[in-house]
Amino acid sequence: MSRQALAERRPFLLLSVAAALAFYYLRWTAFPEFYLIPVKGAAVAMLAVYAFVRHSGPDARLLTWALGMASAGDMAIEVDQQIGGLLFFGFHVLAMGVFLRHRRPDMATTQKALAAALLLLTPLIAWLLAGEMQVAFYALALGGMAGSAWASSFPRYRVGAGAVLFVVSDLLLFARMGPLQGSFMAEVMIWPTYYLGIFLIASGVVQSLRKWEPELRVVK
Repeated sequence: MSRQALAERRPFLLLSVAAALAFYYLRWTAFPEFYLIPVKGAAVAMLAVYAFVRHSGPDARLLTWALGMASAGDMAIEVDQQIGGLLFFGFHVLAMGVFLRHRRPDMATTQKALAAALLLLTPLIAWLLAGEMQVAFYALALGGMAGSAWASSFPRYRVGAGAVLFVVSDLLLFARMGPLQGSFMAEVMIWPTYYLGIFLIASGVVQSLRKWEPELRVVK
């Protein structure tokens, strides 16, 4: 889809991408950090608006709430990591609710194993990286979100892959608290992997819902 078509048909996705890029590049400049906080929050907030205006079904509304919590978490974590973590915990629980409502009826053994690995290994690796039980508890919800996304009927190499990217981003964040402390590469990669992951989740879920439940579309 061309940029013109994207701007005309999905302006909130375009605004989301613009905010994400603005935050990523401005954070390396002398731009005041206080003013970067709403720019950061706007990236996922626009995804929440996109979900709200594109579909009126209960799953889209639940996704809207989840994305809203993630947007609030993006801003809160710049001020208080615990509050930000709680908001992201809420995102994972709500997103899991969407995925569990659309469980894939038939899964290969290898795919079941991968979903289980995401659920179980994510908190274990998080604990090994950060060495904190509260991080492991948060990562249990993170792994549950990713595992349920992979096991859902949503496109696996879009929504499932987006959830895996979200896990990678958070594991990089935890690694920065431990073995990768002070790593410039981790700092560079955390935001792109997180944003691409949540973008793929939001757009993949909404477009699937519009295909499965066309009578509940809001905007053509």
